[in-house]
Amino acid sequence: MARAYTIATAALTLSRPVKWLDNTLSHIRVSGVQQKRQGVARRISIDGLQTLSIATLLINDLGIPLAGAIEIAGKLASSGGQYTTPEGLTLQLNLEKVRGDLLERLENAVEIAPAPKRGRPPKTKTGRLD
Repeated sequence: MARAYTIATAALTLSRPVKWLDNTLSHIRVSGVQQKRQGVARRISIDGLQTLSIATLLINDLGIPLAGAIEIAGKLASSGGQYTTPEGLTLQLNLEKVRGDLLERLENAVEIAPAPKRGRPPKTKTGRLD
């Protein structure tokens, strides 16, 4: 996977709470999201961010439930911006515009997102006499 972003950066980019994004990724598999074992932070590629961004548009603009929005978003992203349902409804999306807007928001989010803490947390005093 090329460049990948933290949950905090992705949440800022998508204008969603970190908890919403973390819960979403815990329950729904999204292409472009690197998940390992417990305790290892998730990393999201630009393609994963694009899928989540499209899903957010579908949720906000069309009221599509989350799982369905992510599934359709993945199909829109992989097919060049066009998806036809089995019933014949066609959705068309300007992927260049979506990706351009996403990259602009991502650039801003990278500058202000908190850097993840590394290493062991400092020992805290418990207030007990040792």
